[in-house]
Amino acid sequence: MADFILHHYDTSPFSEKPRVAFGVKGLAWRSVIQPVIMPKPELVPLTGGYRRIPVMQIGADVYCDTQVILAELEARAPEPRLVRGGDWAVNIWADRLYFQATVAVVFGAIGDNVPKEFIADREKLSGRPFDMAAMKAAAVPMKAQWRAHAAWIEAGLAAEDFLGGSTPSIADISAYMNVWWLSAAARSQAEELLASFPRVGAWRGRMRAIGHGERSEMTGAEALKVARDSEPAAPPAHDPTDPLGLSPGDLVNIAADDYGREPIAGHLVALTPERVVIGRETDELGRLNVHFPRIGYLIARV
Repeated sequence: MADFILHHYDTSPFSEKPRVAFGVKGLAWRSVIQPVIMPKPELVPLTGGYRRIPVMQIGADVYCDTQVILAELEARAPEPRLVRGGDWAVNIWADRLYFQATVAVVFGAIGDNVPKEFIADREKLSGRPFDMAAMKAAAVPMKAQWRAHAAWIEAGLAAEDFLGGSTPSIADISAYMNVWWLSAAARSQAEELLASFPRVGAWRGRMRAIGHGERSEMTGAEALKVARDSEPAAPPAHDPTDPLGLSPGDLVNIAADDYGREPIAGHLVALTPERVVIGRETDELGRLNVHFPRIGYLIARV
């Protein structure tokens, strides 16, 4: 099996999701630390312009967004199984509703210490002001929102050690991202908000104890060489009944529907109900296939 290469940085909340998945599955992986802010000259050549973290690379296949990263890990290393029941719906809840509450609580707590360069970068990424004063003002009501989300986790742990049952699933990994980030970035806030939820506190300890699998470091230049020296794997079968009516070979743009909306261009390789794969050809890296999830992304013919 080709190396799993994760482009990330250690404090990235979304990167904690695949790191924990590597731990659950006991996988070895290569770590490429990318900058927290732009420019990212050893990432965007792989993605065609997508700049969000994390990105997973396997040879000349590039996976953007944790939804498709976790799905690919499950497909390539199916045991122990991570996807059960309504896990993907829980994943979207954790990525969007719960995460927005976490953002407000975290930056309400640490806002005075955030570098101006970070604020400017995130304003470009989101396309709107990164209003620290507004976040501080919203911190108290958003603490109540955050605690309400945590109460769902507490209820979900009433019968088992994990949301997925006796062993962790995507639901656990996705929800844990928010608890992990708040605990790391604003520990006192996390302890205050979790004080009434002993099951969540114990679950947090179990999730932390999973670890991150077998991590070894790799440079961005080495990862680019892997892409250059590889060919994309066989793609999934294209769904000819897809309602967009697109066909393999069509030139398309794909963009996130929430933030970081810069369109990524490529020729369509395949559409499935869960995934879109576009092909890119560059002088620097040769042929690459870039994978995105369908949920959260918009696709249009150019």
